[in-house]
Amino acid sequence: MILTRRQALALSLGATTLAVVGVAPTRSWASAEATEKAVMAFTGGAKPEAGRIALDAPEIAENGNTVPISVSVDSPMTADDYVQSVMFLAEGNPNPDVATFHFTPMSGSASATTRIRLAKTQNVIAVAKMSNGAVFMDTKQVKVTIGGCGG
Repeated sequence: MILTRRQALALSLGATTLAVVGVAPTRSWASAEATEKAVMAFTGGAKPEAGRIALDAPEIAENGNTVPISVSVDSPMTADDYVQSVMFLAEGNPNPDVATFHFTPMSGSASATTRIRLAKTQNVIAVAKMSNGAVFMDTKQVKVTIGGCGG
């Protein structure tokens, strides 16, 4: 079979279009169920309580690429009572797990600061796991705007 130049061009254009459109990645956002599952995996099935953990996040983030967040946990940080780890989650990102910080009694205080990327307006969650098995959680909603225009 001999192809003309026009047929070869049409075939290659069709194949390219199919390749680009047919395998274009689609964005998949984490669901509330996926976030809940990640929290339960982190806590070992224990239900988080309110209190002892304070999440600090901006109410409005003008740039979702770099959102400053910090957490502090009220703990004496002794060998008998200390914060083992703190996990950050973002409900609306493709993967809800953002960061996990681990502490020991030698840490002195259980506080951490970082910058995270948020894909859209969503809840940011901080979960603290204590050495005695207690689990605490705090949630803040962060509105991500484009160019500071709100929404």
